[in-house]
Amino acid sequence: MKMKKKDWGLLSQILMGGALISIVLSGIGYLGQDIWLASTQWLLIAAVLSLFGLYSRMNS
Repeated sequence: MKMKKKDWGLLSQILMGGALISIVLSGIGYLGQDIWLASTQWLLIAAVLSLFGLYSRMNS
Protein backbone atom coordinates (compact mmCIF):
# COMPACT_ATOMS: atom_id res chain seq x y z
CA MET A 1 0.00 0.00 0.00
CA LYS A 2 1.44 3.32 -1.06
CA MET A 3 0.85 6.28 1.26
CA LYS A 4 -0.21 9.62 -0.16
CA LYS A 5 1.75 12.78 0.56
CA LYS A 6 -1.06 14.05 2.79
CA ASP A 7 -0.92 10.85 4.84
CA TRP A 8 2.82 11.26 5.47
CA GLY A 9 2.23 14.81 6.70
CA LEU A 10 -0.46 13.67 9.12
CA LEU A 11 1.74 10.82 10.37
CA SER A 12 4.56 13.29 10.97
CA GLN A 13 2.25 15.55 13.01
CA ILE A 14 1.07 12.60 15.13
CA LEU A 15 4.60 11.36 15.80
CA MET A 16 5.85 14.83 16.74
CA GLY A 17 2.86 15.25 19.06
CA GLY A 18 3.71 11.93 20.70
CA ALA A 19 7.29 13.11 21.16
CA LEU A 20 6.07 16.28 22.83
CA ILE A 21 3.81 14.30 25.17
CA SER A 22 6.76 12.04 26.02
CA ILE A 23 8.86 15.07 26.93
CA VAL A 24 6.08 16.37 29.19
CA LEU A 25 5.82 12.96 30.89
CA SER A 26 9.60 12.99 31.35
CA GLY A 27 9.37 16.37 33.05
CA ILE A 28 6.65 15.11 35.36
CA GLY A 29 8.82 12.12 36.21
CA TYR A 30 11.75 14.41 36.91
CA LEU A 31 9.63 16.23 39.48
CA GLY A 32 9.15 12.97 41.36
CA GLN A 33 6.01 11.29 40.00
CA ASP A 34 7.01 8.64 37.45
CA ILE A 35 4.19 7.63 35.11
CA TRP A 36 4.67 4.07 33.76
CA LEU A 37 8.34 4.66 32.86
CA ALA A 38 11.34 6.51 34.25
CA SER A 39 12.20 9.97 32.95
CA THR A 40 15.16 8.79 30.88
CA GLN A 41 13.00 6.14 29.20
CA TRP A 42 10.45 8.79 28.23
CA LEU A 43 13.27 10.83 26.70
CA LEU A 44 14.37 7.81 24.65
CA ILE A 45 10.81 7.35 23.40
CA ALA A 46 10.67 11.06 22.52
CA ALA A 47 13.91 10.74 20.54
CA VAL A 48 12.65 7.73 18.57
CA LEU A 49 9.28 9.33 17.84
CA SER A 50 10.89 12.56 16.70
CA LEU A 51 13.29 10.68 14.38
CA PHE A 52 10.39 8.81 12.78
CA GLY A 53 8.48 12.10 12.60
CA LEU A 54 11.36 13.76 10.75
CA TYR A 55 11.60 10.78 8.38
CA SER A 56 7.89 10.94 7.60
CA ARG A 57 8.15 14.72 7.11
CA MET A 58 10.88 14.16 4.52
CA ASN A 59 8.56 11.78 2.64
CA SER A 60 5.69 14.28 2.57
